[in-house]
Amino acid sequence: MLSIQLSLLNHQVGGHLGLKDVDLYCLDLINRSGPLSPTTLSRQTGLHPATMTGVLDRLQRAGWIIRERDPDAADRRAVTVRALRDRNAELLQLYAGMNSSMDEICAEYTADQLDALADFLRRTTEAGRNATEELTGR
Repeated sequence: MLSIQLSLLNHQVGGHLGLKDVDLYCLDLINRSGPLSPTTLSRQTGLHPATMTGVLDRLQRAGWIIRERDPDAADRRAVTVRALRDRNAELLQLYAGMNSSMDEICAEYTADQLDALADFLRRTTEAGRNATEELTGR
C-alpha cells in the first residue's frame, strides 16, 4: 500500500506541475545524481534512449533542466543534463504536507529506531535497484 500511495502522491504533484509521472521520476534522479548524461539517465531508469529524449525535451521546455555540452567528453556532441534548482521550491511546496507528516511520525521514534528504519529502507532500495537491473538486462 505504501508504494501505491506514494505513486498517487507523485502523480498528483506531477499533475500540478504539468509533468508526467516518468518526467517527475527523471527530474528527481537528475536532482539527486546530476549532472548526468542522457545515456546514464536512460540506463538508470531502464527507459529507451528515444523515450528519454522526449522526457528531457519536456523537462527542458518546462524550465526544469538544462542540457549543456560536456567539455570533458571526447565526443564534442556529448551533453550532460543538469537540474535548474531555482524551481525546487515549487516541488517542496507541493510535498510540504507529506514532509510535515513525516516529521511528526519520525518524532515518535528513538534515534536507534530511526537508524534501523533507515537501514531497512537503504537495503530495500538496493534490492529494488538490483531487481530492476535484472529486468532491464544490465
